[in-house]
Amino acid sequence: MEQAANVQTQASLIAQFSVLDYAIVVSLIGITTYWLLSKKKTQNDFDASSIKTFALEPSLQRSQSESGFIAKMKSGGRNMIVFYGSQTGTAEEFAARLAKEATRYGMKAMVADPEECEMEDLAKLQEIENSLAVFCVATYGEGDPTDNAQEFFEWLNGGGAELNGLRYAVFGLGNKTYEHYNKVGIDLDSKLDNLGAERVFQLGLGDDDGNIEEDFITWKEKFWMCICEKFGVERSGEDFNTRQYDLILHEDLPPEKVFTGEVVRLGSYRNQKPPFDQKNPFLAPITVNRELYKGPRSCMHIEIDIRNSKLRYEAGDHVAIYPQNDTKLVERIGQLLNADLNTVFTLKNLDEDSSKKHPFPCPTTYRTALTYYLDITSTPRTHVLKEIAEYCSDEKEKELLKTMTMPTEQGKALYSEWIINNCRSIVHVLEDMPSCKPPIDHLIEFLQKLQPRYYSISSSPKHYLDSIHITAVVVKYETKTSRINKGVATCWMQENKQVLPDQPAPIVPIFIRKSQFRLPSKPQTPVIMIGPGTGLAPFRGFLQERHHMLEQQNKPLGDTILYFGCRKRSQDFLYEEELNDYLEKKVITKLYLAFSRDQDKKVYVTHLLKQNMQETWQVIGEQNGHIYICGDARTMAREVKEIILETIQTYGNKTQKEAEDFLKRMESQKRYSADVWS
Repeated sequence: MEQAANVQTQASLIAQFSVLDYAIVVSLIGITTYWLLSKKKTQNDFDASSIKTFALEPSLQRSQSESGFIAKMKSGGRNMIVFYGSQTGTAEEFAARLAKEATRYGMKAMVADPEECEMEDLAKLQEIENSLAVFCVATYGEGDPTDNAQEFFEWLNGGGAELNGLRYAVFGLGNKTYEHYNKVGIDLDSKLDNLGAERVFQLGLGDDDGNIEEDFITWKEKFWMCICEKFGVERSGEDFNTRQYDLILHEDLPPEKVFTGEVVRLGSYRNQKPPFDQKNPFLAPITVNRELYKGPRSCMHIEIDIRNSKLRYEAGDHVAIYPQNDTKLVERIGQLLNADLNTVFTLKNLDEDSSKKHPFPCPTTYRTALTYYLDITSTPRTHVLKEIAEYCSDEKEKELLKTMTMPTEQGKALYSEWIINNCRSIVHVLEDMPSCKPPIDHLIEFLQKLQPRYYSISSSPKHYLDSIHITAVVVKYETKTSRINKGVATCWMQENKQVLPDQPAPIVPIFIRKSQFRLPSKPQTPVIMIGPGTGLAPFRGFLQERHHMLEQQNKPLGDTILYFGCRKRSQDFLYEEELNDYLEKKVITKLYLAFSRDQDKKVYVTHLLKQNMQETWQVIGEQNGHIYICGDARTMAREVKEIILETIQTYGNKTQKEAEDFLKRMESQKRYSADVWS
């Protein structure tokens, strides 16, 4: 528009000039235009095609963005879309399974990441005949959507849009040990209903603390029955074990073109470039790895050097580590399947409209995929057993695997006992079903993604600006089948990350995850910290923070009360000298210790907290103090909350309802914070 106005102005002026003037003006305009275009080309380094794209009308640009998932569905003849909100990959996996099964019911589906879609186009989905949107969404943190679903929920909570005519169903993934169990799934189901959408099947709720696989297959079986009735379709008698990815083998591919463990960008481990995050982890040297326990169990104190990373953290944050699978397990899979693990391959998605071109970084080798990208130690889902059952030459083994995948009571009970209760991994399944020999590329197509492991940082940048400390118990246990199962990350670090004299420092890929677990801004505010076992980790960072405020900044501290518990004082009293030193320096006002196995009757931190209810009320009810809890969500955190509610009722003279409201206010004011795991 601006260019057109300029041309019109120039034309009116030129009409008033003589021929000579006309020639001069035209020459000047030509020279000026040439100079401007040349300068623009030099400054921005645009080629002709990029200038053309830059000049698109806003309306045209908008129509292109709206061509997203609606256009893909129309062009591919699809009438079902499955969105996922996933933090660890489970919701994404469930979404993919639903989309694949749709073929059996006369539907054609696609999987979509809401972060990559224009979600306001949901209102247009009704333009497609017999269309349906399904949402598999996990609850994360304190009842929050996962990272990739944040913008979608912000849009919904901002009013969303009129969704009349949209048909939908929701399956939520949560954990009953957490307070906000499946909040995201429940909220989404309700919000879509309030915006006028039609719920075609009841909300499904999966509990990861129980058997979320059973929850999912029970829900989806009833969901498909409902879809058959709703859309007038019938289930095909065939079982479609169709491949989702096409196998491409590579020969003589240059090594620099092959992924060797990088998370996203090829060569990012050879050429490290900040900023470092989940998709671009920093290869951090381990400078200290020492044992903290004195008994039969093991707990590591690890210090990670971040001085060359530009990474910054705060006390209370988490550090994530990308681990590696046990080399022996990787080699065992190769042996069981008679596979050459050095084969370089690519798995390419057969669905060209999918945003996920590969299940993990490709091209790579089978060894790399099994070491860095795939979870080979968790219990396999039923759909994996169903896929590999077809490759059993022994009919009894095939029947056993197939039975475990059926949504019957017998099938669920068998899966629960044979897989879940016996903690069988895919390696164990292949060992115990010797006739089962699936092609290795087919097997790895369905395995879950190996996830980073998160640890509460046990240091403060006020003391350790250039390093991050981790306090981690080594996970190792014997199963009912007399096998030794090992924690992927902790055993990898224990066995392979020792700091040796005159040797290069061992390396771990890391990134920082920010947390809301924070000390009060005013150091005078009193705090109560409850952290048995490695729940002490973030509080070690908090204590370093308070120590810095006291000694370096000369700031007076409010009461700092710490509850710590372990089994035996002589074996697993973490950071005993440090805690006693802080007690002597008045950084810790009171230290309550519970050693559960040092006497006949077990004593836990919850017993001590119950004895001190009057003191607790003085802190939270009279001094506006904060309470922090870190540790086990299943029992400890739940019991602590019950004791705090009893404290508020008893010493705050409140009814149960008033006590619950009081605690909710504390939570909303960040005065009651929990950093827990199940």
